[in-house]
Amino acid sequence: MNVGGGEVSPGIVAVILRAESVAIGAAGVVLWFAQGGTLIWLVPAFLAPDLSIAGYVAGPRIGAVVYNLAHNLVVALAALGLGFLLASTPLVLAGAILIGHIGMDRTSGFGLKYATSFQDTHLGRIGRR
Repeated sequence: MNVGGGEVSPGIVAVILRAESVAIGAAGVVLWFAQGGTLIWLVPAFLAPDLSIAGYVAGPRIGAVVYNLAHNLVVALAALGLGFLLASTPLVLAGAILIGHIGMDRTSGFGLKYATSFQDTHLGRIGRR
């Protein structure tokens, strides 16, 4: 790939995106603890957004909408910002853990879902090909 007159490996972009996802995930977990989140609640809270997969019972279109709302950085940052604005620790913690979860998902290759199938994500197709 020729970018701006120099050669850029497409692999380096994937490495950068993966590093960003790790940083986002770590920032969410650090913020969780900095705001008083406990270790005992970390795992259940961290896994809670994946309960949104239940939306797929209603079909792939509704499932994708529900899943994407629960795995969206805009929603996470809105919760975080609103939590700080309202001095609401539970809302800050919800935003922080959602940020951590999203970072972990993106690091693992799981992205936002398309309505075609759970396996079709903005990061590519997951699962068997």
